[in-house]
Amino acid sequence: MESAARREAAPAASPQGPTARGRQGGRARPALAPGTSGVRRFGRFLLIPAVLGWLLIGVIPLLFIAANSFFESTLGKPLRRWAGLENYQEALGDPDAVAAIVRTAAYAVGVTAASVALGLILALAVHSAWRRPSALRAALLLPLFIPPVVVGVLFKQVFNPEGGLLAVLAKAVGLPAPGVLSSTDTALLGIAAADVWEWTPLVFLLVLAALLALDSSVLEAARLDGARGLSLFRGVLWPAIAAAVAAAALIRLVLAFKVFDLVSVMTSGGPGQSTTVASYLIHRVALREFDLGRASVLTLALAIVVTLVTAPLLALNARANRLEEEPA
Repeated sequence: MESAARREAAPAASPQGPTARGRQGGRARPALAPGTSGVRRFGRFLLIPAVLGWLLIGVIPLLFIAANSFFESTLGKPLRRWAGLENYQEALGDPDAVAAIVRTAAYAVGVTAASVALGLILALAVHSAWRRPSALRAALLLPLFIPPVVVGVLFKQVFNPEGGLLAVLAKAVGLPAPGVLSSTDTALLGIAAADVWEWTPLVFLLVLAALLALDSSVLEAARLDGARGLSLFRGVLWPAIAAAVAAAALIRLVLAFKVFDLVSVMTSGGPGQSTTVASYLIHRVALREFDLGRASVLTLALAIVVTLVTAPLLALNARANRLEEEPA
């Protein structure tokens, strides 16, 4: 009798097993398919080369830079003598160095905003005016294929007060030829103009690709419902391109922080220190003054600033991707 009672009670107890325990903590976890753990282990194994490459290219140089910042180092004799915080006091106590880092952050934010705005406007205009904008798209992408050094030489000639394009146009309307690159007030704006001209096509390409991926039937339905202009952009177009715009802004911001070629070719950091950005200053300290310790401190300071400035864009990009993946 006792054994029969146990057999009858056994099926009734089974619902209180792992599935029921899973429900107590919330939704029951689905059972893994056979072989899933093996696939995951194999996937992690495939990541090993990428992780090793990241360590080799990213982490090890960063650790070397961090170590150099505490030593008196030169190109020929790195880590020569322990300097403690002397390099930090010398580098961060220099008003010109601090001004260069602040100038770089302001420059990067400014050219990124200009490039994203212009690229977005161009992409929307091309998408609405041409159904197959292949020829125009190729023409707008031409600046991307020009090396930055060539772009710098080109705009240096454009801004040349003696025979440059801007000088010719100014004289045609009876104005004096402006010395854009020779004035401390406008030199950085001249470099920014060249930078925006070169990299706006990248934003245009990414946003236009997102627009072309949008189903035309969705646009037609929105137009039939009376959506026009701003309402069409806010309700249909922007949700479709938000992730692309955020990604383009992030890429553009990183590229702006790295600006060096244009400064070197167009102004060499002058006039005065008005166009000396962080990358140009680090190059000068490391490869002209041969002070790797101070250059390492400036590099770390720039890395911190880049992280702080790009963090909101990273969060915005992640949020845009989550919204894009959510089912309608």
